[in-house]
Amino acid sequence: MFLWSSSTELNNHSIHPKWRLTSDHAPLTTTIPIIKEYINIRKRTIVKDSDEEITFIKKLTTALRNINTSDISDISYLNSAVNAFTSSVDSIWSKNSKITNITAHSKSWWNTNCRHNLNVYRASKRLEDWKQFKKTVKNTK
Repeated sequence: MFLWSSSTELNNHSIHPKWRLTSDHAPLTTTIPIIKEYINIRKRTIVKDSDEEITFIKKLTTALRNINTSDISDISYLNSAVNAFTSSVDSIWSKNSKITNITAHSKSWWNTNCRHNLNVYRASKRLEDWKQFKKTVKNTK
């Protein structure tokens, strides 16, 4: 049995000579700790067809118009124009996007209609609103 020499977790093995049957080899057991690890993935997103998306596009269009591109014949002027574009996109993106946690239970199909109908149901607790929410979810999926 070959184990990584500096690994103390894996060096906790047991030799069981009494478990030997007709073979001349004694069985070995090793307990390997497996830790459940949660990897949280976070990214910034803008919901499609939302007010934030409309605002992002308008502000980005305005920022692009304001970048001086009259003289980009020199590499330094081109670099400054590209840097201005990059900083504009970064700042506008961070102002209009929100941080989303991506998990194993995230729903890629969830949209604003689903959220709206769920909020309507939560406010009213009526069976009709629940049915409308379920219908919206089914159609969206």
